[in-house]
Amino acid sequence: MSLRRNLRIASAAGLLAAVSTSAALVLSGPAHATPDRPVPAAAEEKAAVAPFIYGEDISNHEPDHDWSASPAQFGIVKATEGLTFRDGTFARNWRQIGEKGIVRGAYHFAHPSNDPIAEAKHFLSVVNAQPGKQGDLLVLDLEATDGMSVAHVNKWAKTWLAYVKAKTGATPLIYSGWNFADTYGRGLAEYPLWVAHYSKAKGTVTPPADWKSWAIHQYTEDPIDENVSALSVDQLRALGRPAAKA
Repeated sequence: MSLRRNLRIASAAGLLAAVSTSAALVLSGPAHATPDRPVPAAAEEKAAVAPFIYGEDISNHEPDHDWSASPAQFGIVKATEGLTFRDGTFARNWRQIGEKGIVRGAYHFAHPSNDPIAEAKHFLSVVNAQPGKQGDLLVLDLEATDGMSVAHVNKWAKTWLAYVKAKTGATPLIYSGWNFADTYGRGLAEYPLWVAHYSKAKGTVTPPADWKSWAIHQYTEDPIDENVSALSVDQLRALGRPAAKA
């Protein structure tokens, strides 16, 4: 979900509404947030004293990623986008992260011009088709407006998140760029924040909008999307799917 690549499709936002859903998903490419302006110095947050844990996130744009050689303690991969797109590398990544034994997560790239429940059902159908386990993270990648208003995007996200939480028992995370989250994320602080901000050293970003803290900071896309979490491995897993009922 690297930030800069999405600039290449930002100018096509107006076209997305005029083409079919399938075509729009092909045009949209990977899930990335838009670059963020510097946060004012007065809003800087001091780095946490506790050590961060390291994680990586990838999609079909890194088809040969070797999880067995990765030092990551958590891995989050793209599963779906919009109403129909399925990431072709999801099943392999999901399996390999599970075999590695680290915290595992799946994300959905949102298109607020579509019905949020339909997109949530699409995401869950793809994720549920793979073997799951307690602690698997579920993530909404919120960084596109599809030309919709702030109020519409905000309500759309609330609907998607509430549906996924009700159906799975997991509290979904929200991934977004700092500026996007600050504009569109008001009232969503009950959901843990995965914030992208490349101009801040890892772990030194301040939470935007109503959030009092962040769960994950994506601090670079070079050579791949890299992240740190202020939470422990156990705390991250606690945000994921609960244990199956007997």
